[in-house]
Amino acid sequence: MYPVQHSTPRLSLRELTAEDVDGVLAIYGDPEATRHLSFEPRTREQVAALVRGAMVAASAEPRTEYSLAVASRETGDLIGFARLAMDPHQQRAATLGFALRPDVWGQGGGVETVRAVLAIAFSQLDLHRVWAARSPANTVSEKTLLRAGFVEEGRIRQHVFVHGAWRDSVTYGIVEEEWRAAL
Repeated sequence: MYPVQHSTPRLSLRELTAEDVDGVLAIYGDPEATRHLSFEPRTREQVAALVRGAMVAASAEPRTEYSLAVASRETGDLIGFARLAMDPHQQRAATLGFALRPDVWGQGGGVETVRAVLAIAFSQLDLHRVWAARSPANTVSEKTLLRAGFVEEGRIRQHVFVHGAWRDSVTYGIVEEEWRAAL
């Protein structure tokens, strides 16, 4: 499916463009924004490569990755990044990831972003299951995922090597029936 465009009352999810490099860098280059993510802060060159890769992946057939800009509907500014990656081992399943700029934290944008991605996943892509993972230390992400309808499923021990050490991940899942029942 291309292009992806989905709006909520405050946000707009859309395809990434070359003009989004600085907006993504404000998230992926920020040590605070990446503190709980599975990678170290990225350089401008790394973010530019990520955006180029997302633009190429958007036109792939079949499309297996949806890397989307999360923009404020009021200002049009990129305030977040969301990713839905099809699971190569499960039919009609994907992994969800998201990150927002630190200056917009605490305003409900995380829950709104996750719900918007789920709407795309279940209504437009006809997926059956979406799962996500978080750092055990990221309790805000825990609350966000639960408020968006996910159910905690377990822990993957020593799942990610980041900041010089192995880190566990706590996993969450939601299936289409659960998402529809919550509408």
